[in-house]
Parts: sequence; structure tokens; C-alpha cells
Amino acid sequence: MSYYFTIIGTRDNPLFEADFGTSKVGGDGLARFRDEAKYMNQFIVHAALDLVEEVQWVNKELYLKRIDSYQNNHVHCYLTGGNVKFMLLMNPDPSATAYAASQPPSRPSTARQSTMALAANPTSQATEEAVRQFMGEVYESWVKCIMNPFYQANQVVTSPTFRSRVATAAKKYL
Repeated sequence: MSYYFTIIGTRDNPLFEADFGTSKVGGDGLARFRDEAKYMNQFIVHAALDLVEEVQWVNKELYLKRIDSYQNNHVHCYLTGGNVKFMLLMNPDPSATAYAASQPPSRPSTARQSTMALAANPTSQATEEAVRQFMGEVYESWVKCIMNPFYQANQVVTSPTFRSRVATAAKKYL
């Protein structure tokens, strides 16, 4: 499974981006996205921002869970108190995902799915819990980052410490 994580500021501008692979079930932690997926991942996540704005007013939780699916990509969102959005795009098999415009977007299946490993089933309850814990740990690091007196709102995060904490959280939970 490959992941694309981004933090979106209050002006819908990207503040942080990282991609990584699963470290569970024998994974090596490297993202396996194809070349064209780099820009498509950004597009898919930003397209999901409209859904975040709809869901945030009907959900009292900060973790909004899986908010969108497009082809083989699943987008999860965590909304901070300052309206900064943590967006995680997960793709179970990036090499099999075609980003051609002629294919209709896939929607989540309504059929009952069996509980499998995190990497094998991105719609399971275990996956939701792992993503929630990942987002919670990243949020703690985010709060420490923005408490820096030299950080200005909506400024791109370039801290190597923050990047390593996100990577550590990804290895721990995803």
C-alpha cells in the first residue's frame, strides 16, 4: 500500500507533503506510486476538499474518516481546530491504478467486506483506527511545530524534525 500525506492550510494551500509505503506485513516503507500519480494525488486530495467542507459541519469529531474514493484511491481527513486539514490518500495497488479520464470513478463498495490486514483492505475498521492514530500523532507534532515563535500561519513546513516525526508515525501505524 502506498500513501500520500499532505497538510492543507486555511487558504487551501499545501503546507507539507510526504509519500511513503506501508511498513506493516513485510512492507519496506517506500511508496510505489507511478510517475503520473505525483500530480494526480495532489489533484485527488484537493478535489476532496469540497467534501471536507460539507462533512465538517455535520460531524463533531476532528477525524472525519474516509471522505472520498476515486478509482483505487481512498482519502481520509483530520481537521484541526484552526481549520488546517490533514489529508491522507491511500492506494492499495498503485501499479494497477490507471489515471485515464475515460474510466469512470469507482465508489466504495456497499458489500460487506471481511476483516483483513491493513495493507489488503483500506476500508476496514482496523484501517480506520490505524489512520486515526496516525493522524492523532501527527497532530501532536503539528501543535509543537506551530508553537514555534518563528512559524507564521499558512507557512510551508520545512522542519526535518517534523518530517521525521511524520515518517515515524507512518511506520508505527501504517
